[in-house]
Amino acid sequence: MFKNKVTELLDNALVERQDLFLIDFSIQGDNHIKVIVDGDHGVLVEDCMFISRAIEHNLDREEYDFSLEVMSAGATTPLVHNRQFKKNLERTLKVKTATDEIEGKLTKATEEGIMLEWKVREPKPIGKGKVTVKKEANISYGNIVEAKVMIKF
Repeated sequence: MFKNKVTELLDNALVERQDLFLIDFSIQGDNHIKVIVDGDHGVLVEDCMFISRAIEHNLDREEYDFSLEVMSAGATTPLVHNRQFKKNLERTLKVKTATDEIEGKLTKATEEGIMLEWKVREPKPIGKGKVTVKKEANISYGNIVEAKVMIKF
């Protein structure tokens, strides 16, 4: 009953704010509500406050004893939603698949998958030395085990 009510309030808030989307939502046994959101243009403190108020102001504290935590997905949090890839175009990702691990620049994000580009040094086809070669990989979302944005300083 409590979880259904919170889920409904959260869904209504996300319908109202189409630029935000849910990354994770849970309710622990002690009625601790934890909501993690992301947005097409990032998440501001005001966005977290909006979600928090949409839930908290519509639950009766006399009826339910609960705690509420609303936060944005962190910089090191793996990408789990297709919309997160679209907002990270041109950034460097580390993508693990079942058979490979690739670090490259995200150049394309479609409904089916992503495209990464990177450069690698390979031996020259003829003669001594190495040459820099540009590589690319198309990876479908279903093949991604984990994807993280690589923070560069």
